[in-house]
Amino acid sequence: MEIVSIETKTFEEMEQAFLAFRQKLQNLCNRRPQKKMDEWLDNQEVCGILNISPRTLQSLRSNGTLAYTQVERRSYYRKQDVMRLLEMAGIKPSKTIQP
Repeated sequence: MEIVSIETKTFEEMEQAFLAFRQKLQNLCNRRPQKKMDEWLDNQEVCGILNISPRTLQSLRSNGTLAYTQVERRSYYRKQDVMRLLEMAGIKPSKTIQP
């Protein structure tokens, strides 16, 4: 590991540039409409709907059968993707979900 030392002034300038970038990014995120969480399902909900174990759900994610999004180490699934998977398999959901 290499140790790099910089002047305090340089560090403070870098910190200010980072904070300005962070603020711009925050402004961009605030402009886009937020996806409603009711359009997304978590692991437990999907396991209940598909009547599968968490390990089977992991396999569906790993082999690309079911798309997912991770937010802070938690996986979420779009309702329409889960419904499509059910339709492809010709299975009725074990729990009622609103499309």
